[in-house]
Amino acid sequence: MVWGWTRHGDGKHLAPGEVVRPDERLSWPRTVGIGAQHVIAMFGATFVFPLVMGLDPNIAVMMSGVATILFLLIVKGRVPSYLGTSASFVGGVLAIRAVAGGDTAGADAVVTGAILVVGLVLALIGVAIHFLGVQIIHRVFPPVVTGAVVMLIGFGLAYVVADVYWPQDHWVALLTMLITFVMIVAFKGFIGRIGVLVGLVAGFVLSWVLDRLAGPITSVLPGANLRDAAGNACAPEGPYCLATAFPHDRVSFDNVAKADWFGLPNFHGPDFRFSAVLLVLPAVIALVAENVGHVKAVGEMTGTDVDPYVGRAVAADGVATVVASAVGGSPTTTYAENIGVMAATKVYSTAAYYVAAVIAILFGLCPKFGQLVAATPGGVLGGVTVILYGMIGLLGAKIWIENRVDFADPVNMVPTGAGIILAIGPVTHFVGGDLTLEGIALGTIVVLGGYHLLRAIAGRPLEPAPPVGSEAG
Repeated sequence: MVWGWTRHGDGKHLAPGEVVRPDERLSWPRTVGIGAQHVIAMFGATFVFPLVMGLDPNIAVMMSGVATILFLLIVKGRVPSYLGTSASFVGGVLAIRAVAGGDTAGADAVVTGAILVVGLVLALIGVAIHFLGVQIIHRVFPPVVTGAVVMLIGFGLAYVVADVYWPQDHWVALLTMLITFVMIVAFKGFIGRIGVLVGLVAGFVLSWVLDRLAGPITSVLPGANLRDAAGNACAPEGPYCLATAFPHDRVSFDNVAKADWFGLPNFHGPDFRFSAVLLVLPAVIALVAENVGHVKAVGEMTGTDVDPYVGRAVAADGVATVVASAVGGSPTTTYAENIGVMAATKVYSTAAYYVAAVIAILFGLCPKFGQLVAATPGGVLGGVTVILYGMIGLLGAKIWIENRVDFADPVNMVPTGAGIILAIGPVTHFVGGDLTLEGIALGTIVVLGGYHLLRAIAGRPLEPAPPVGSEAG
């Protein structure tokens, strides 16, 4: 079922214990309302992560709608899910920018080129899963490995908070973090689900108020006020030309005023560099784990066997990432936030996801909105990302706990510990020529390769792991 939904009951009410299946819908006004809630649920992370990666959040929001429609078509409407911006690429993208010129148009093209290649790899993995069966993933990426990779992706971004965002405005970062804490925990329902977005908006408003009351702040902005050792202006940023502190407003609306209300985002094409691809390739592991886990979760909630569609879902995410990055957009992944919306509403209708996708595309056609998002102060991003990165890291621990990973076993403990430290450092390893491995990429290789190497040395055959997303016991 791709198009066409039967109305559930009277289209207005759900009896106790009833659910709206993927091939059903409520009345169209209620379906539009549910779709709008899906937009709210995905919106915070979908525009925050492009901002963190230096990509256009307007394109990301718009292409998330396109990606979701592609996903629903490829899975034949059997797996209701929304595709938003993936956080798994952040560390690799920042590493690419460090060697490709920072926040420039050329670096943007290199970033999206690397992401596009990863999307192709993910699509091929999805095809392999479809024909070989989902258990092949469990054998190559057992819970100890997938948990470690998810953890190092989150914790490997700690330096971004410490070195880039937090120093721009310490107090705004701290207050934004505390506000977000309260929003997520104290409020139930959809306010709690969009707590990160609410915290970001609150930090934005706080920064604007401080500009009016306390005046400019003196801090370092990446790529601004570049000076050499003698204090002379220089460009571009590098070892001998550094961004230095200067007085500036926390919030500037200059670019917002110049932007049009309606128009296409600033699309751009990809630039392919092998060294850049290596830096983001480890994200494939996290994306496979996320997709398999989310599809399993949807299957459990809807009471249907979705194993035959796992390969399609992974391949669809890969195809969506290719399409999005081909025009300058962000990488995509299935969103747990929207699974939470389904759990709360008991409405699993794919019609609501089509509505959400259309709304997202319309948002992307407003350049003024994109410039408003891009004006988010660094201190605010510091307060939000410290939570987001930490939550990503702890999801890795959740995978270990649910699958009862035994860390008394050195085969599990040694490569995992080493890989996480390499990512958190971040440690840089020079390979040769222009190729270096560092941080998340290096840590992932050590975890995956080290685990299978030590398992072979110990003479242990590979054992099928429990399905991703299921709890042990």
